[in-house]
Amino acid sequence: MDMRENHLGYHEAMRKYFPHLEQKNYKFIKQWERIYLEEGAEGLMKERRGRAPKLDKKVEEDLIAENQRLRMEIEYLKKLSALVLAEERKNGKKQK
Repeated sequence: MDMRENHLGYHEAMRKYFPHLEQKNYKFIKQWERIYLEEGAEGLMKERRGRAPKLDKKVEEDLIAENQRLRMEIEYLKKLSALVLAEERKNGKKQK
């Protein structure tokens, strides 16, 4: 907004807001300006690092199914561990 209101160029904005950075490196300010003009201030709040992976629908379904199986396995192992521990306490077994 400051660039628009005060007619600042990229170099002036760099000097004003990022005096510690090299003046030639203003690509991110260009990106921010483009995002601001296209999407408004809300667009600047979105996380944009990295790229979202494009997965085949079958691969995505397989991953979801595997995730569900693994969660069920973890729950099963937790319950089994609790049962074994309860049984050991009940029988007073302490191995040394």
